[in-house]
Parts: sequence; structure tokens; C-alpha cells
Amino acid sequence: MLNDFKAFIMRGNVIDMAVGIVIGVAFGAVVNSFVRDIIMPPIGLALGNVDFANLFVVLKEGLIPGPYASLAEAQAAGAVSINYGFFINTVVTLLIVAAVLFFFVVRPVARMQALKKAEEPAAPTTKECPFCISAIPIKASRCPNCTSELNTA
Repeated sequence: MLNDFKAFIMRGNVIDMAVGIVIGVAFGAVVNSFVRDIIMPPIGLALGNVDFANLFVVLKEGLIPGPYASLAEAQAAGAVSINYGFFINTVVTLLIVAAVLFFFVVRPVARMQALKKAEEPAAPTTKECPFCISAIPIKASRCPNCTSELNTA
């Protein structure tokens, strides 16, 4: 049983999947940092110094009554809140990840597949008549040139 498990783990696709997951997690951290630290500050500045991480609605005040200047302050007081600023950040992150995947993975792979498909020879549309050696349509059952009956098998 241990040998079977070792054989399963050492298969190429399992290793490839593990590497892909590790790279995906690292890529996710880079994208999150890119959105949080580079994309959102200029957007917040353009919208009047809005810090999206501090956009929230208090549903129930905590032990220390509000108003709260920041989300961290509201959470420290034990307030129940809807943190829609984090949702906005997450949506922007999703859009950036989708754009990166589309432009740097999906489109190049589609182009490579199209090139490969273009290089493949097309299926034959004609065959040779065994009696008069002329080209005839592949579905023909009788040669139009010599009128010989052809085997359809």
C-alpha cells in the first residue's frame, strides 16, 4: 500500500498540480499587494481620499459606542459591521487576475493551438479511381470519368 501511495505521489500530473497551486498562492499574494498598494490608493485619491479598506457600515455598535474613525477601531470595540470596502478590493483583485489570466495565459494558448491546427494537414476530400486513376470525390460510389463502380468500404 505504501508503494502504491508513493507511485501516486510521484506521478507527473500530481507534482505539476502541486507546483501550480504553490505558484497560484504566490501569484495571489502579489496580485493582492498590487491591488491594495498600487491600484487602490490612486483610485481612492481620485474619489476624494477614500480608503476602501475603511468603508464599512455599522449594524450594531460594540462595547464602546461609535462613531468609529476606522474599521480597525470598530472591530476593536466589538461592533458588527458590513465591510463593503474589502468587497470592492476583492472585486478589483478578481478583475485584475481575470485580465492577467486572459491576456497572458488564455490568449497565448489559443494562438498556439490555432497555429498547431493550421499546421495539421486537412482531411482528404478526394480519392483516386482504381480503374482510370483520376481524382474523384471521396464519397463517390461510381467514377464520373470511366463510370466504374467503386467499392465503398
